Parts: sequence; C-alpha cells; structure tokens
Amino acid sequence: MKSVDAHLADILATVRPLAPLELELERALGTTLAEEVTSPVPLPPFNNSAMDGYAVRSVDILQVPVTLPVIDDVAAGSNELRAIGPGHAVRIMTGGPMPAGADTVVPVEWTDGGTVSVRIDRIAEPGNAIRRAGEDVQAGEVVLKPGTVIGPAQLGIIAGVGRRRVWVRPRPRVVVLATGAELVEPGLPLGHGQIWDSNSFTLTAAALDAGADGFRAPTVGDDPAAFLEQLDAQLVRADAVITSGGVSMGAYEPVKEALAPLGTVRFEKVAMQPGMPQGFGVVGDDQVPVFALPGNPVSSFVSFMLFVRPALDRMRGLPAGPPETVTARVTGALRSPAGRRSFLRGRLTDDGTVTPVRGQGSHQLAALASADALIVVPEEVTEVPSGQEVEVIRL
Repeated sequence: MKSVDAHLADILATVRPLAPLELELERALGTTLAEEVTSPVPLPPFNNSAMDGYAVRSVDILQVPVTLPVIDDVAAGSNELRAIGPGHAVRIMTGGPMPAGADTVVPVEWTDGGTVSVRIDRIAEPGNAIRRAGEDVQAGEVVLKPGTVIGPAQLGIIAGVGRRRVWVRPRPRVVVLATGAELVEPGLPLGHGQIWDSNSFTLTAAALDAGADGFRAPTVGDDPAAFLEQLDAQLVRADAVITSGGVSMGAYEPVKEALAPLGTVRFEKVAMQPGMPQGFGVVGDDQVPVFALPGNPVSSFVSFMLFVRPALDRMRGLPAGPPETVTARVTGALRSPAGRRSFLRGRLTDDGTVTPVRGQGSHQLAALASADALIVVPEEVTEVPSGQEVEVIRL
C-alpha cells in the first residue's frame, strides 16, 4: 500500500496556486494577497485629536483650574486651516485636525464642557490625546506582503491606504459530488436500504472552512455515465472537485469505473485507517484536480483533512504540508492495525490529555461530531497504553 506521506506528496506536486486576478475590495475577503501593498501617504495623514475635548497650548494650563475663551470649533473632516494663540482654546472633536500652535488636547471630561469659555480642571501634558501624522504608517511603507490571507483587518488597511482594487489569488471553487444509489436528500422520507446524504454537506462545509468557495452538486447514483455527465457539467465552475463514494473494490463503484479509464486519475490503497481507498488525478482541458474520497462519512472527512485541505492551501498560495500536530497524553489504551497509520477520533483538553471517543467505526458520524482531534498512531505501532504521549491533529 502507498504511504500517507507519499500520497500527499503526489497531490501537492500536482496542484498549483491559482493565477492572480484583480478584485474589488468587496470580493477580496478570504483571498490571498498576490502583491505588495504600500501606503502612498503617512497614516494618519495629519495630526488629529484622539478624543472629544479642547485643543490648547500646554503652557496655558500649567496652573489649574484655569478658564480660557473658546474661539472656534473643529469637527472631524474639517478642511479649514486653524491656528491658536496664547491663552485660547479650540473645541475639537475626535478625528479633527489639530490647530497650529496647539500641542495638547484636554478631554472634555476634565472640563466643564463650556462652548464660549471652558474651565479646565486637570493638567494635560504636551502630546496628550493627539494622533501624530505617520505614527501608524509612514509614506511608502509596506503594510501587507504577498501571501497574506485577507481578513477583515487586512481588508481595512488596504482600504485605509486608498486602494479600491487589489491583486489576489482567489478562493478556490470546490465542487462536491456525492455518489451512491442509497443516498436520499435530507428532508425527504427514507425507503428501505436508503440513508440520508451527509457527506456532501460535510465536505462542502469543510471546503468553506478551509478558505474555499464550496458548491454542493446533486447526488449521483451508481451509473458511471450519469456520473461523468454530472462531472462534465460541474467542471465549468470548478477549480477542484471532491467526490465521495464509488472508489472501493466492489461492484457498483461509479467514480472508479468512470475515471480510471481516462488514465489521468489513479485509484490506490493508502496505508491508513480510516480511508484506505483513495483516488486522485486531473480531468478536463483545464486539468482540474479531482479528489475521489471513500464513501464512509468518517473516512471522507479524515481524507479531506489529510489530503484536500493541504491541497487547497497550495491552491490559495499558502504554505502547504501535512496537518500540524500537538503532543498530548492519551487517557485510554489504543489499538491499531499493523502497517497502517490510524487516525482515531478524540477530545483534547486544556490539561494536555486526549480522550478517545466512543465509536471509532468509519461510519460513526455522531462520534466524529463529538470529537475535536485526531489521534495519530504510526504504522509500526499496534498498541498504545493509557498515559502514553501521542501526536494529535486538532480539528
């Protein structure tokens, strides 16, 4: 059987980062920056007040209480040039540009709030409550580097330096296609021998959680021709396709029967549990990656975490490799088949222990839903005693 590491290496050697494109800011959330973003001006671009209060000369309030005449108001957004002379105050709002001559702001809470004159009850040191020009960013300074994932804060600084569009690697478009004649859409009644489809919902959500745009396609039965027709219809909107089911060794395996003859998708046994049957390759003129995952719910989800998520990172232009692990002490004994790397479901606690959940079968979706970690048991290990340290993948 093929090793887990070799299978992932083949996948990462095949997938490529998506080509950059220029997007409006409203569409850039969750994408990966593909250019260096600099600021054309200092930020803030001018000295301004950090609070509602009064702009004064600090030398005029060395002795308090003191009453000063209020000669003007300055609001945020004011474009008038103002100046202040000895013994005067200007009422100023948060964000208002500092008048020339003023070197401090007295918060309104330290005063009587007067509008014609103001009584100041506390000394304000020079520079108090003033946002200095360029204290956040200097003109020409790099604010974001390529490879940065654009979240809300990153989107804010791009807008804050005056950019309306930005070059990014887009979120991969991932189409999820579940197969199996036994599958029924949730919400519909079950017939004999049928189950509600959960895989397509799980895998679409996993793709979204991994920073992709997930699209759930209608399920397909056990007809290879119908599968190929559905796949061909979905390729127009796909940067990657995930299928579940139809990859094992038995009869009625539509994914394997449809894709294996193409010669561009390989179906192999990977030395892991759950998830031994795996398929991967490319299809179509655009060489779209196809991840053919097993049909058991836990197997398909574990396969996504081990193989698909790193591939999506690569497509997004991010560092890609095996999932990161942490070390924890297991609270119960574990068993694993020789020659396979096991990924057992568990719950990780803040005290550094991990507890296996009840129900480790590849069909036991409820047990998976109660877990927040995968306990890794190496291929050469068949038994792990309670209390031993193990590697754990956080879910």
